[in-house]
Amino acid sequence: MSGLLHQAVGVHLLGDLAGIASEKLVDPAAIEALLRNSALACGATILHSHFHSFGPGQGVTGVVLLAESHISIHTWPELGFAAVDIFMCGEANPLRALELIQSTLAAQRCVLQTIERGGAHPGKAP
Repeated sequence: MSGLLHQAVGVHLLGDLAGIASEKLVDPAAIEALLRNSALACGATILHSHFHSFGPGQGVTGVVLLAESHISIHTWPELGFAAVDIFMCGEANPLRALELIQSTLAAQRCVLQTIERGGAHPGKAP
């Protein structure tokens, strides 16, 4: 495969957000609104969303499906922790979405992993 350039088809952000007040991690409607607003703020197109609470005072899991891919979250209020997964292609800015989520949840820490997707799709030779 020499002579081929790699061009990512998308960026996948994995954000581990910690130091969050537990009350910010238990309301599925508020978390859904947050993820939908983050998708719009970064220029993504929302297709559908689905969120689930595991019961009063328990965590929430949910996903916003995008034309550009997805944003998902899983929360652990007892740990003050949220795992956020943002994968986008096209012109949308996934980092802007993560920044808005982190800011709104008032997370004290964020460990971020960034993965360029599309390694199995080599670009064209120059």
